[in-house]
Amino acid sequence: MTIQISKALWHIYNRAARPYPWQLHAGNLPWDDPAFSARMLREHLDESHGAASRQTAERAKQIEWLWANLGLQAGSRLLDITCGPGLYAVEFARRGCHVTGIDFGPAAIAYAQELAAAQDVANRCTFIQQDVRQMAQDGADFDAALLLYGQLAVMPKSDAQDVLVRAARALRPGGRICLELLNPEKVDKKESNWWFTDNTGLWGDAPFLHLGERFWLAEEQVSVERYHILHLETGVLDVVELCDQVYQPEEIQQMLEAAGFTAASAPHSAGVTIHPAWDNLPLYDAAEWIVYVGVKG
Repeated sequence: MTIQISKALWHIYNRAARPYPWQLHAGNLPWDDPAFSARMLREHLDESHGAASRQTAERAKQIEWLWANLGLQAGSRLLDITCGPGLYAVEFARRGCHVTGIDFGPAAIAYAQELAAAQDVANRCTFIQQDVRQMAQDGADFDAALLLYGQLAVMPKSDAQDVLVRAARALRPGGRICLELLNPEKVDKKESNWWFTDNTGLWGDAPFLHLGERFWLAEEQVSVERYHILHLETGVLDVVELCDQVYQPEEIQQMLEAAGFTAASAPHSAGVTIHPAWDNLPLYDAAEWIVYVGVKG
């Protein structure tokens, strides 16, 4: 094992000076890996922080806002894209909506199904384990769609545009989509590095050393975090890169319009509306986000 750890350290020493976005494992986390998915589920359900899913009290405020701004009511059909463990979806189902949730994580989907059953709304919930870039809900006539917590930004622009097109095809005319993306003015553009050790966490359930680096690629407007995780009992080294595409509000408006959502100048239409900081909802990180609501033409 000493030899393996030595090789891992030399790999870290000889790492590329700067990453290129979307190259290593498509620049994303291994959402569909069963072990990683199970550990990520723990983070979603951990009420001590809001790093994976927002805490219950904050989520309740968002759900009220979404209910009003998406025009939802009992009987509405809702598409929750990157639904995670169903914490939003099941609550909307409890209010009478029929919800379809799509997520890549097997543990998240299993938990969502169990939660729906426990809340006695399984008959109003459908959960699908799938990469949202492959979702095919064309003509499903949903009344609204959600894509929250910046998940559109963890894929290249071409994939993001395709997801918006797929979402538009799933909505009825007049249906609404809600996107939540980071405010470009609040994005951390400082390059930095950090390290820590732990016995259990997102990266494993045995002692590991985590070495993290953040890069800001100004030309591409992408933030890249590169993680080297050295598992100390085995000497195995995992390398993960997470890319976040930064969008200006006018670019998101253009992408929504290109996908089939109405322009603000379209007659008899609410168009694409922008809600900085969740319209000042009392969320701990509200100022970091911009919410976009588009109406399918």
